[in-house]
Amino acid sequence: MFTKILIANRGEIAVRIIRACQKLNITSVQVYSQADAGSLAVEMADEAVLIGPAPAAQSYLDMDKIIAAAKETGAGAVHPGFGFLSENADFARALEAEGIAFIGPNVRSIEIMGDKIASKEFAAKAGVSTVPGHMGLIDDADEAVAIAKNVGFPVMIKASAGGGGKGMRIAWDEAQAHEGFTSARNEARTAFGDERIFIEKFITEPRHIEIQVLGDKHGNIIHLNERECSIQRRNQKVIEEAPSPFLDAKTRAAMGAQAVALAKAVDYDSAGTVEFIVDKGRNFYFLEMNTRLQVEHPVSEMLTGVDLVEQMIHSAAGKKLRLKQKDIGINGWAMECRVYAEDPYRNFLPSIGRLKRFDPPYGPDLRLDSGVRAGDSVSIFYDPMLAKLISHGPDRAGALAAMQAGLECFDVAGVQSNIPFLSAVLAQKRFADGALTTAYIDEEFADGFEGIAPKGTALDILIAAAAHAQAQLHNRAQHISGRVRPVADLAQDQVVLIDRDAYPIQLASQKGQSVIHRGKRRLTLETDWHPGQHVMRGRLNGAAFSLIITFEPEGCILRYRGSQVRAIVCSPRVAQLHKLLPEKEHAAGGKEITSPMPGQVVLIEVEVGQDVKNGEPVAVVEAMKMENIIRAERDGVIGKIHVAAGDNVAADDVLISFTD
Repeated sequence: MFTKILIANRGEIAVRIIRACQKLNITSVQVYSQADAGSLAVEMADEAVLIGPAPAAQSYLDMDKIIAAAKETGAGAVHPGFGFLSENADFARALEAEGIAFIGPNVRSIEIMGDKIASKEFAAKAGVSTVPGHMGLIDDADEAVAIAKNVGFPVMIKASAGGGGKGMRIAWDEAQAHEGFTSARNEARTAFGDERIFIEKFITEPRHIEIQVLGDKHGNIIHLNERECSIQRRNQKVIEEAPSPFLDAKTRAAMGAQAVALAKAVDYDSAGTVEFIVDKGRNFYFLEMNTRLQVEHPVSEMLTGVDLVEQMIHSAAGKKLRLKQKDIGINGWAMECRVYAEDPYRNFLPSIGRLKRFDPPYGPDLRLDSGVRAGDSVSIFYDPMLAKLISHGPDRAGALAAMQAGLECFDVAGVQSNIPFLSAVLAQKRFADGALTTAYIDEEFADGFEGIAPKGTALDILIAAAAHAQAQLHNRAQHISGRVRPVADLAQDQVVLIDRDAYPIQLASQKGQSVIHRGKRRLTLETDWHPGQHVMRGRLNGAAFSLIITFEPEGCILRYRGSQVRAIVCSPRVAQLHKLLPEKEHAAGGKEITSPMPGQVVLIEVEVGQDVKNGEPVAVVEAMKMENIIRAERDGVIGKIHVAAGDNVAADDVLISFTD
């Protein structure tokens, strides 16, 4: 067994591997870039080695530096986590040449399955169901359009070396095929250093369901059932669960058998995932095999009790797999939500900055995998994931309820997060019914995400919470000499403004309880919340709730179940005056096009003097490993281009100016 393992990754997966090493009494070595010098992983590891500046190409993707760090520290093995060098056959081969174990599959498996084109050809020969398409290399956008027409729209344009949603586009017509090929190739070149692209038929109403496999170096291979990963945005998984609410026992067994057969055909000897696209008739087609640990592996661990990182370490050390297929069951249900530093209200733009607060939920039915804590900075250089929240329950309804409760009291401040969006998805009846497809987000949020307008019980909770919180602030202020005069009658008429909607109430409040009358309805709120806390936990008419509350100069911001509102508690007269205030007007396309986020300019798609139309692409800015297409917000003529490809820009920097 290894005595020292080097972790060639960062963030939450590095922390996850360190914890596995601690469990096995193995010394951990964490490599880090200058941007990660104060990270949680560096703090937790037994040893740490600086390997370069912040850009991944100069640190986490530099094989020579990582191998040198392993030799310098005497590490007998390297765990690559996911992303970065985890599926790089050259890296595994270089480690082998130095007598250092690669905690992952053998080089042959990586080479065959790591190439999307070669893997599909191999899978077809192995008898695995595959999606129709063109597996040959494509030279340019015109050829891509011709191939797409031959395959038949819609098509999926994919990077051969892709993963994590990078280098993937769906095209429904010739124009989208032309634009999608160019964009996917640029993104693939940046993310993987490999611009090869292939095209396959896009299955309509598809579900993304994958099988977790596990093998050793003695020919033993099993599967750990499936994970449903259909909730995706820009081909990036957002919510995963196990088992799938769609599969029956027969389909599960058939998919598992094909996954194991494919793994055996390539002598697979570690943890890996065989991904399938499943249509509405439960017909399934091989998508790809990821020869590494998956981001969503915790849901399989919660369901089976198998520690996949530990098993990977055992396999790399040459130990036999002690588990048999008959040992793998399905214990309840598990869900995972990926919490990202991005603003769902601004088309999920990356959010950069320092975490002023990072207060995740805890409980017996929750697990948190994270590599950050309060005070850490979210960098432009890496994936925007802050954490993965995993829930477990006896059934799907139980896992869903635990996840909803966890998200409701997950407090993040300093950067924007996608938690309101995650809560909104989980609150939908369609999600509760399990009617999922990979187009779910596009279909349910076609016009983007603007939050859920609160109604019913949710509205009652927001009104009552705002009223109680304001009363507690006022009561506290009364005990500070010279601050305010005592209130003569707590049961006075008041109005709660939720955004611009007014809700008249009568309020009687004391420490720990408020009684709110809304017309003939009586709401009783009980809570131990006090001013200064950002999470309010309590009961409204006996039913438990949690929400996030943040006070501002006037009123407060409340976040609950996908709703994020501004609440102001005031007198009826003040409420009338608020109605007279004009709404803030949004400028509709000015003379300048600015960058909505910090990043690097990848491409300028226009020239000085060129006529452009509203919505036409003008530039591409890469941030947090994803390309973002910047579009004109009005018709006009390009007057000046202020940046060039390769330039770094800050949020709101001017990219392009119009002549008028």
